[in-house]
Amino acid sequence: MSEMKLIPYRTEEVLESTSEIPKGVQMIEAEDLWVDSDRGRGSVVAVIDTGCQLDHPDLKGRIIGGRNFTSDYDSDPENYADNNGHGTHVAGTIAAIENGEGVVGVAPEASLLVLKVLKGSGSGEYQWIIDAIEYAIQWSGPDGEKVRIISMSLGGPDDSEELHTVIKKAVDQDISVVCAAGNEGDGRPSTPEYGYPGAYNEVIQVGAVDENRALADFTNTNDEIDLVAPGVKVLSTYIEGKYAKLSGTSMATPHVSGGLALLIPLVEKQFERHMTEAEIFSQLIKRTTPLGYKKCAEGNGLLTLALVQKLEDLFSTYINN
Repeated sequence: MSEMKLIPYRTEEVLESTSEIPKGVQMIEAEDLWVDSDRGRGSVVAVIDTGCQLDHPDLKGRIIGGRNFTSDYDSDPENYADNNGHGTHVAGTIAAIENGEGVVGVAPEASLLVLKVLKGSGSGEYQWIIDAIEYAIQWSGPDGEKVRIISMSLGGPDDSEELHTVIKKAVDQDISVVCAAGNEGDGRPSTPEYGYPGAYNEVIQVGAVDENRALADFTNTNDEIDLVAPGVKVLSTYIEGKYAKLSGTSMATPHVSGGLALLIPLVEKQFERHMTEAEIFSQLIKRTTPLGYKKCAEGNGLLTLALVQKLEDLFSTYINN
């Protein structure tokens, strides 16, 4: 079986410093949910990637734990530092802190469980990923926290029964598994491109759009796409305390993972009970806006977190009048 790899992505720009709310965070309307969701506090997202720069100033206090499953660092399980850059970028989009400097993530109070499954070169074994998912399912935090979201911006050409089985196990334990669609797209929705684990029905498969809501030319299209999110020139944290603009469905995925980190505490507060993965998925899909592309390209549409709130406001205004 071939190796699992980082889905090839484009590095557009590396910056020493910045101070802004990234466009993607604004596009998905994350800020509109911050107050009611407590900015994702209590949500734990397992980031299965190349590791993370643990002392990046924008990720201070966000990392709740981690583990290295790769052969990097002499296979030391305690060293899950990022020697690539990709994992740090994904982590920042999910949960970079809100401190007026650098960038801010979709869910700036969510916690990150950093599981390093890809080496500095960007490749890794399927078994490492399987072990990391199993670890995420079993993990519990210092205050009994459990992982509710797994974010995987990686892919391979091979369908693996063992990988599929452990993903189904995670979903059965009410963990939402969010995966990148892949960047092998040819710009034609009619020709499907499949990468795994993205193409499994049980995962939430994310395609990419640019700042103008146009479908990215590289995004995979297939009949399992669930929704799209910003994935072109996405600004986030990067290794060596820097920032970078990267493009790829890898960058769209953490927008959805962060969105779920806001949504889960929000809807569980509203319904006053624990919600199943299927219920959380339906709440997520309620918050999408069709863009006019084929379903195999955009799924249900662009993640629009404040949509339900806007509809409720609209109806209550209408009824009151």
